[in-house]
Amino acid sequence: MNTKQEKLEAFGRLLDIMDDLREKCPWDQKQTLQSLRHLTLEETYELSDAILQEDLQEIKKELGDVLLHLVFYAKIGSEKESFDMADVINSLNEKLIFRHPHIYGDIDVKDEEEVKQNWEKLKLKEGNTSILGGVPKSLPSMVKAYRIQDKVKGIGFEFHDAEDAWKKVDEEIQEFHAETDLNKKEQELGDVFFSLINYARISGINPDSALERTNLKFISRFQQMEKLALERNLKLEDMSLEEMDVLWDEAKILNKN
Repeated sequence: MNTKQEKLEAFGRLLDIMDDLREKCPWDQKQTLQSLRHLTLEETYELSDAILQEDLQEIKKELGDVLLHLVFYAKIGSEKESFDMADVINSLNEKLIFRHPHIYGDIDVKDEEEVKQNWEKLKLKEGNTSILGGVPKSLPSMVKAYRIQDKVKGIGFEFHDAEDAWKKVDEEIQEFHAETDLNKKEQELGDVFFSLINYARISGINPDSALERTNLKFISRFQQMEKLALERNLKLEDMSLEEMDVLWDEAKILNKN
């Protein structure tokens, strides 16, 4: 692997390239914080896909794309005379040192949970007025629910174990089934999802990753089913559900994932 000096040189070269692009490339010259935002989200999701697939070469590529965006934002910040990349990194360094007193101070911790609890307490000392203040409003709903639950766990607001969390799931499902008003039923369904996410988290399962893997599995099987239908000159839209189920079962055998 590369030495620390080689890593620093590579990063310095990236900063130089960013300067060139901002000065000479018509597209790069036009970009703003706002115009880059949706592109950054897209790159982040592409990185997420690569991580789920455990494709290390694709992860390397997508990390580069995300890093480019970080450097781009810092470049725009420097043009506005607000901050530059050194300010970004120095601020991060100081935050990491402050939030790891068990490494850089005299605090003792016994496990990961104590580290997380200290992290949330230290964030409040930095000026946050709420444990949940750092949860981005624009996070996807499932990810947001997970982060909310994980954060309140940091101050002890947590079920004792997964069994207790599952009892809450059962309770919410019963309330959902009992509700007849559509608007209230929607609220109850939200409670069901929230409690399921909580149960998954306490059980050590990331619900977003679990659902995305199921999405990918369904896509793969359904596309295999489409392929089988095409090979047999069949049209799925003309088939009954029972006939499609036969193809689905075949697709499951062919796509064992």
